[in-house]
Amino acid sequence: MKLTETFKDNSAVKLIPLGGLNEVGKNLTVLEHKNDILIIDCGLSFPDDEMFGIDIVIPDFSYLIKNKEKIKGMILTHGHEDHIGGIPYLLKEIDVPIYGTRLAIGLVANKLKEHGIKAKLNPIKAGQTLKIGEFKIETIRNTHSIADSLALAIDTPAGLIFHTGDFKIDYTPLEGEPMDFLRLAKLGERGVLLMLGDSTNSERKGYTPSERTVGTALENIFRTCENRILVATFSSNVYRVQRIIDTAVMFNRKVAISGRSMVNVVNIATELGYLNIPPNVIVDINKTKGMKDSEIVIITTGSQGEPMSALSRMATNEHKMLQIKRGDVVILSSSPIPGNEKTVSNIVNRLFAKGAEVIYSDIADIHVSGHACAEELKLIHTLIKPKFFMPVHGEYRHLRQHGLIAESLGMPKSNIFVMENGEVLNIRKNQVVKAKESVPGGAVYVDGLGVGDVGNIVLRDRKLLSEGGLIMVVAAIDKATGEVVSGPDIISRGFVYVRESEEMIASARNVVEATLNRFKKDRKKDWPAMKNAVRNDLQNHIYQTTKRNPVILPIFLEV
Repeated sequence: MKLTETFKDNSAVKLIPLGGLNEVGKNLTVLEHKNDILIIDCGLSFPDDEMFGIDIVIPDFSYLIKNKEKIKGMILTHGHEDHIGGIPYLLKEIDVPIYGTRLAIGLVANKLKEHGIKAKLNPIKAGQTLKIGEFKIETIRNTHSIADSLALAIDTPAGLIFHTGDFKIDYTPLEGEPMDFLRLAKLGERGVLLMLGDSTNSERKGYTPSERTVGTALENIFRTCENRILVATFSSNVYRVQRIIDTAVMFNRKVAISGRSMVNVVNIATELGYLNIPPNVIVDINKTKGMKDSEIVIITTGSQGEPMSALSRMATNEHKMLQIKRGDVVILSSSPIPGNEKTVSNIVNRLFAKGAEVIYSDIADIHVSGHACAEELKLIHTLIKPKFFMPVHGEYRHLRQHGLIAESLGMPKSNIFVMENGEVLNIRKNQVVKAKESVPGGAVYVDGLGVGDVGNIVLRDRKLLSEGGLIMVVAAIDKATGEVVSGPDIISRGFVYVRESEEMIASARNVVEATLNRFKKDRKKDWPAMKNAVRNDLQNHIYQTTKRNPVILPIFLEV
């Protein structure tokens, strides 16, 4: 669709979030001025427990596809999956030049290679200024849980827009310099019309600790441990991986890498110089069986308890090379993503049951967040001094709390916009207003090779199947006479075990036969009505006898 509100003012800019609001993931923001569109990030999110069979979730690209002739480029704030994971799916529809730091571009290039896609990838550096269409973008050094993170100062015809990107304020980062506070203050002095701010940790008081505190905790664990150590963390957390390798070297341990995404990121980060690994430290995971437990550290995926991750497969004896054994020390160097708490709890329980010692964020300081807490957010607001503010990157409660922080610093409530995906901000000189219109901003589900072919109706059916199971009613009917020549047969999947419920199945068959007899004269004329009657009668019978609601599927064959 095209927005019906026209750009009457030559300076007018539209800001359209297509992902990242009221959720943690699939971040995508659109800036539009007349015939120019700039895309900021293009991420994915992972399915929740209600999305049965779904692999990943991506933004709805329909607005971008219908306005593809306007798109001048995409700029990336950093290389996390929730900011780059949707790019291959967009590039299958639109050819977009992409700009990002070397690590972000390297990770994107690897993704595109897996999908068999070519794209115009343009590496940039923090501090660089570039022009994409009518938008002049200054990239500003940021500190986050992945190297080469950026904040963006975007000059538009309507005024200056500042996007914090994902950030925390780390005065002692593991690599490089802290955030460029002097530049932020100068931008604030110049005048920022609108700020978009990371809200993930807005509910947390105080400050996020430095990544260096994790190194101290790891050293204390390694110093007293004689058993095999496995550390699960996010593959994209290059700083954390470097710290684990440094600690392993300190205590004369070799390092093995497990998990496809971890192997990919380690290879890319090493090749680009973001990981510094001494010679002969990395060993093939196949060779760890012949090594002493005190000589090895395994860095693996699975810190969120993902069912198909390397750590989960180890815990269930499904990993080809490694299994958890009694005495192993497993460190979950992450905190659960909102919604993943139960999954993480399950993996912790399974690991304990295997006899492992499990160390996780609740009992040790082996993880720090990459996102700013309340006092850090206040500092950014004070430096940038935006006239208008839109909290981004968080669930509704995070966005709202970040809005309250802005209010507490003196910003009028009317200048704060807690938005939803697909809603539109109209930006003009010295003015930002929420538009009445909106664009499609929902979620698109990826299931295997299918993109968008599974919608809410299919997910509802999958949910019903998971809760009540399935009963199929199969009968063969003579095309000429309308007589039932075979069946009806009752087939159950996920409802009851047929061999142990013969009486129930027999009573169900009797109900179906009675319904079919009612339609004996009209069977050749109105099959849909007959199917609905069978479904309804059997549904009522089963609910009365079992208080369950399975999905009922009548299948009638003409012979």
